[in-house]
Amino acid sequence: MVFAELLERAGGVGLFQALQVVTLLLPSIFLPSQLLVDNFSVATPGHRCWVHMLDNGSEVPTNLTPKALLAISIPLGPNHEPHQCRRFRHPQWQLLEPNTTATNWSEAATEPCVDGWVYDHSTFTSTIVAEWGLVCDNQSLKPKGQAVFMAGILLGSLTWGFLSYWFGRKPMLSWCCLQVAVANTSTIFAPNFLAYCGLRFLSAFGLAGIILTTATLLVEWTTTCRRDFTMTMLGCIYSTGQMALGGLAFALRDWRALQLAVSTPFFAVFLISWWLPESARWLIITGKPDRALQELKKVARINGHKEAKKTLSMEVLMSSMKEEVASARAHQSVLELFRVPTLRRRSCCLCVTSFAIMFSYYGLVFDLQNLGSDIFLLQVLFGAVDFLGRGANTFLLRFFGRRVILASFQAMAGLSILANILVPRDFQTLRVVFAVLAKGCYGVSLTCFAVYKPELFPTSLRRPAVATGNRREVIIIESTWF
Repeated sequence: MVFAELLERAGGVGLFQALQVVTLLLPSIFLPSQLLVDNFSVATPGHRCWVHMLDNGSEVPTNLTPKALLAISIPLGPNHEPHQCRRFRHPQWQLLEPNTTATNWSEAATEPCVDGWVYDHSTFTSTIVAEWGLVCDNQSLKPKGQAVFMAGILLGSLTWGFLSYWFGRKPMLSWCCLQVAVANTSTIFAPNFLAYCGLRFLSAFGLAGIILTTATLLVEWTTTCRRDFTMTMLGCIYSTGQMALGGLAFALRDWRALQLAVSTPFFAVFLISWWLPESARWLIITGKPDRALQELKKVARINGHKEAKKTLSMEVLMSSMKEEVASARAHQSVLELFRVPTLRRRSCCLCVTSFAIMFSYYGLVFDLQNLGSDIFLLQVLFGAVDFLGRGANTFLLRFFGRRVILASFQAMAGLSILANILVPRDFQTLRVVFAVLAKGCYGVSLTCFAVYKPELFPTSLRRPAVATGNRREVIIIESTWF
């Protein structure tokens, strides 16, 4: 007998599982808002240099239109629009003459935006980029801030697994929710971009713990027959959160209001999480069978399973979990994955595949501004196609198998991205179609990969194998760093 059979003795699937799933899905629906909020709060608005003659109300000539003042103050850029990072040192009055343009201006006649920039507020009333001037020579700070956030995810993925094993799943989930709520709410008071990045790092560190402990509690309190459905539901809720973020960002165009809106729900989740019982399986494995028995009887009572008083006892619990406890306590090294040729080949394929999927996935979802002009609609479309892909994944895997689905949808995603590169920027609709198609394919690939990778290894080596893949999933390199 294994732990799944103990769950059946406690009522199997009942009211407790329904309440627990609803509770654990609450943080999951807000996770995309934390992961992807920088698409909106750190968006780069249209901008140009601030010039005295045009932007100082007391010095604006009354006999010239704003368009004429702009022409003599700002040179044209590569796209024949006003240059975003240069301005003329002195007004070029000759440009007011008919049939005269400023296409042949030289660097000597211009200077950087020493007095700051004027931003287009038609899409966003306020962004971090506009507030701290992360444009032109400072534009490289934006992807570095994103890299700091992903470093928090990486370190959190390495840390919370050990902490949840030593201190339990429930307290780690509660702490991570509180950490995310406090750290991300504090970003609205950040005095500069460096402080903002530090707070986002702490938030990302906590997010990794929420992702880990939420999935673990769902799996360990769900019977085997319902596990695939529960995890698919978790993925669909995540996709719903992506769609909700697009609508929320459309309603809240100020970055501080948006950050506050995506942070405060985690205070509520922190309070609600305290009613959750600790994982009985973890309690048994860590030598706390008395508490485990109490939790199982509590679950049985909520499920209305009255026979649990007779069928659940310390003797039954210890005898049924003897082999599983011994297996869990037998620590397997990652090196075991590379000693057997078959496992070594699978491990290498796991690492490469994991890196390829996540590298492309994050590169796609973190770059909405380069994919289309309406990033709010694009975010909603990304969430919708992700929802459809994850929802259909169960049926696809059943009829076509893991390897075929994983390989084919990765190939389609890659071809869609390559096709997007070849489409001119003027064809925005076609670019959006290819991007959405790629996002849907990655949604299917991610869900399939999560199911497939534990099945490739023996039970005793699944934990180090899966961890080896996950540690590479959070690495992303921005092209602007090179």
